[in-house]
Amino acid sequence: MSGAVSPATDRAYGLARVTRVWRLSRATVYRHRATAAAAAPARPVRRGPVGACSDAALLEHIRAQILGSRLHGEGYRKIWARLRHAGIRTSARRVRRLMGQHGLLAPHRVGRPEPRAHDGTITTTAVDAMWGGPT
Repeated sequence: MSGAVSPATDRAYGLARVTRVWRLSRATVYRHRATAAAAAPARPVRRGPVGACSDAALLEHIRAQILGSRLHGEGYRKIWARLRHAGIRTSARRVRRLMGQHGLLAPHRVGRPEPRAHDGTITTTAVDAMWGGPT
């Protein structure tokens, strides 16, 4: 309403006049504007400069480097270094993100391959007895 033009004066009414007529605080109007703008679904945008090529093109370069390797699996650091050597400059974090999203990261071991010798609890036969050392 504050942007509407008065037919008599051919000028905008202005926010101060509209809020005075409606008996509202200008702060209330600004607060509702801010929440309405924030409630609008906005597509998240990655911050920072755009790389030399798109994610799809970079993913193809990554796959080419992986297929060109004679090893079973390579980590993102080695792929990133090979890309830099090939003249494709990008960040290691971007290479890692793309490789993780598409299941291209090197396989790694999780957990222990063999069971532990004991559970970590040591009990002695007598109180205050020396154990585990020379007798």
